[in-house]
Order: sequence, then C-alpha cells, then structure tokens
Amino acid sequence: MTSEKIIGTFLDFYRERGHRPLPESTLVRPPDDPVLFTTSGMHPLTPYLEGRPHPLGRRLVNVQRCLRTTDLGEVGDDTHLTVFQMLGSWSLGDYGVPQSLRWGYELLRDGFGVPHDRLHATVFGGDDQVGPDTDSLELWHRLGVPVELTGRENWWSNGPTGPCGPDSEIFVWTGDTPPTGTPGTDGRWMEVWNHVGMRYHRHSDGRLEPLRRPDVDTGVGLERLEMVLRGHRSVFEGDGFEPWVRGVGGLWQPDEAELRLVCDHLRSSVVVMADGVRTTNTGRGYVLRRLIRRTLTTLWRGDPARSLADLPGEPFTRTLDQFRQHADIDELRGLLLAEERRFRDLLRRGRPVVSRLLSRGLLRDEDYRHLHDTYGLPRELVDGLVDQAA
Repeated sequence: MTSEKIIGTFLDFYRERGHRPLPESTLVRPPDDPVLFTTSGMHPLTPYLEGRPHPLGRRLVNVQRCLRTTDLGEVGDDTHLTVFQMLGSWSLGDYGVPQSLRWGYELLRDGFGVPHDRLHATVFGGDDQVGPDTDSLELWHRLGVPVELTGRENWWSNGPTGPCGPDSEIFVWTGDTPPTGTPGTDGRWMEVWNHVGMRYHRHSDGRLEPLRRPDVDTGVGLERLEMVLRGHRSVFEGDGFEPWVRGVGGLWQPDEAELRLVCDHLRSSVVVMADGVRTTNTGRGYVLRRLIRRTLTTLWRGDPARSLADLPGEPFTRTLDQFRQHADIDELRGLLLAEERRFRDLLRRGRPVVSRLLSRGLLRDEDYRHLHDTYGLPRELVDGLVDQAA
C-alpha cells in the first residue's frame, strides 16, 4: 500500500462517518504562538479544542505536515523523523474516546488489513490527580484486544500548559514470530495510533481544570504506519525517502546511520524552506541552519569535498509533491548552497582557532562552548577538526 493509498483510505474512512476535511496548515506558526513550528495535527486546532466552535463542524479529519526538534537526537533510528506527516481525526464535543477507538480498530483491521492478533493497546491507569481511563479499558476488553494500564506514558499534552488528557495508544506487532510480551517489554510492538481524550486544561501551576466540552484528538504518523503496513524495517524505506536514499547513497555511499541523518535533514530542510523559512541565527531560521549544518558536518566527516550542489533534482520534486507544496526548486537549491558556502567559510576561519586551543592540550567543555558560542562551530564538527589535526 503506497503512502498516497494510505492517506486516501484514512480520509475516505472518516468522510464516510461524517468528518469534514480540514485544510492543511503551514509549518510556520503565527507570531502569537510560543511554539515555532506545527508539532502535531492538533496544534492548529488548539482554540477549538478549548471550546471555540469550528466553522466546519464537530467532526474533522486531515493530513498535516509536522516538525519536532525534540526528536533530533533520535533521528537515525528506525522510527523517528524531524519532519513527518500526521493523519488526524477529531471529535469536538461529539462522540467519545470509546467510539474513536472502535473506529480506529476497524480501520486498522478492515481498511489496512492488520490482523486482530497483531494488535495491542495501552490505557492510562491513573495518577494522584486523575483516575484510570476505565471507558477505554472496557472497550478494548469488549473487542478482545490485549491491553495494559500505564502511567504518564498514556497522558498527552502539547506542552506544559493547555489542553491535555489521558490517551490510549494502539500498537502493531512487527516481528516475524507470533506476538509475545507487551509494548513495555518487547520493542517489536510498534506504536502507530494515539487517541487522546482532551478533558482538561493544565495551568502553569500544574492544576488541572476540566474543559467545558470534552474532545477527542487522534494522530497516526504516515511514515510509521507505512513502515508497519509494508513490512519495512524502518521509516527510511518508505515512499517519502526512496529518492533521497537513492540519491544520497549513490553519490557518497555513507554508512547506514549517516545516510539516515542526511536524508532526514535534507528532506526536512526542503519542506521547511518551501514554507518560507530562511536561515538565520535565531528562531525558525536557526532550526533550519542547524539541520543544514548537521547534514554538512556528517557528509564532510567522510570527505570535505562533498557538496550539496551534486544532489539530483528528483528528491526535491518528489518531496514537494508528497507534502503538497509549491516552490521553485532552483531557489531551494540556491539557498542550500548559500548556507554551504557560509559554513565552509566558518570552518576555514575556525580551523586555526581549534589548532591554537589544541596546542594547550585536550579540549575541555568550556572550549567546546566557546567555539560554539563565538564561532558557531558544533561539537561534532570540532571533533572532526581535532581528528584531522591528530
């Protein structure tokens, strides 16, 4: 099942159940939003999850591009990405979490063909403020799906304050053997879908206030779902990464970890730039700059002569198509190359500084901080300069 087919199946399922398609939002958040980028499908819906009536009604569905800098350290494993697509459905004061979970179960089983015996669920077991989610627990028992109670793992919020509530997560078995264990004991259980009962507003002092109107917010990552449905070993085998893996791998033959990071960061950079972001030293522009420079740092560890100018055009075109964006590919390539030139110049000026520090002995943490804060040299690139000087 291709990624396009997955999206179509998801949207059609919810349309048939009265959900109105919601227009996709840009990654760039409005000036009054303290968060720089859209981090989830529910992010643009926050005012409506807090009670404002939505002009499209009480049942909504969409696909939304998202960016999470919190996952940068995990990019390169089998499942984490910087930019990804989120399939989402919402009930704004309409049906409850049990109905949402039942539909989720039916879509996975009948729409996507996931066998019943390869499913597992987790449910919020309660804490000192909120009791266990017995409604979701009873629903999974009725459906005959194995379920376990957890703690904070099944509590969802989009930040330290704002709408939040208990969630139920659906896992699919990805192993080659019959399912064993639980999501907490066996990593072959892959989380694919999160159904959140938005019941509370958390205040800055940690106090929970019940929302006037409980809502339901669900989200499933397209790339992760595609990985599960197609039996891939990682998200980097999916449609969205095929042209990047082929292009980057064919050019430079990096090892697996380097290939994944470079493909993720380049793909993410294209999506971010297509939404109008340009490199700067602060805010969104700094995130973009960091993605590009992490890419170059990784590539230049293997060969300092490598250049983004050698990238083929197909990955750019395919990425814009997959994320439903319109941008001039030559302009995007020009932006990448301009940042590459700036970074090369930075390294040229930084190399003698690193050499002077090394003449005094091994670099200390304060040396790394000085090089980063004064010269913009990331630690991993300084380590590369140290290796070259050895």
